[in-house]
Amino acid sequence: METKTERQKLNRIKAVLAETGHTGKWLAEQLGKDPVTVSKWCTNTSQPDLYTLQEISQLLNINIRVLIVPTDNQQMITSVQ
Repeated sequence: METKTERQKLNRIKAVLAETGHTGKWLAEQLGKDPVTVSKWCTNTSQPDLYTLQEISQLLNINIRVLIVPTDNQQMITSVQ
């Protein structure tokens, strides 16, 4: 069982907001979400759904992939046989 300190980071929302000069409060206002919800996303306590990640990427004018922490396995499936 994971503890708080071992919680896996799945998104980079907090880092990307800092890099773009925005705050969690700003993001909550733009999305019409409770600031507590956005705070949970920023601490990886909970995760936004894919639709919300897409909205965030559009608001910040970035590729959605920037919001997601890459996995250790860097292999990409390029085709299905």
